[in-house]
Amino acid sequence: MTLVVDVAADGVRLAVARDRLALLARDVLRAERVRRAMLSVTFVSDRAVAALNARYVGRRGPTDVIAFGFAPFGPAAAREGLVGDIYIAPDVAARNARVAGVGVREELARLVVHGTLHAVGWDHPEGEGRLVSPMWRRQEVLLGRHWTRARR
Repeated sequence: MTLVVDVAADGVRLAVARDRLALLARDVLRAERVRRAMLSVTFVSDRAVAALNARYVGRRGPTDVIAFGFAPFGPAAAREGLVGDIYIAPDVAARNARVAGVGVREELARLVVHGTLHAVGWDHPEGEGRLVSPMWRRQEVLLGRHWTRARR
C-alpha cells in the first residue's frame, strides 16, 4: 500500500498543521480501501480558487473546495491507483465555519475529507440535498473518527 499525500499552502496561512491534514487524507484513503494513491492538497487564495471554479466548474466566484480524481476506469479503479488534486480556500472555509458555528480547524478538516472523497469518486447533489446525501453522511462519519482519535 502506497499512499502519498502532499499538502501545500500557496501563499495562505493555515490554522492546522499540514502534516496533520496529510494524515487525515491518508486515513480517508485507507477507509475507502484505496491501495495506491498520489494526492495533492493545496490551500489557495479566494482569487485562485475562483479562477479554478470558473475554468473547470463553470461557476463564478470562490468556492471552498474543488477536487479532481484521475483513475483509469472510474471509482472502483481508483482503489487500485488514484491520482488526485484538491484545492481548498481557507478564507472561504473560515467564513463557512462562522456561519455553521464550527471551528475553522474542523471546517478545514471537513474539506480535506470532502475533497478526498470526491477524488475517490463520491459525489452529491447540489443544494440542500447534499447535506443528507450518502457522501455527506460518509464524510461526517470519517470526520468524527478523526476528531475522536485527535482527542486521545
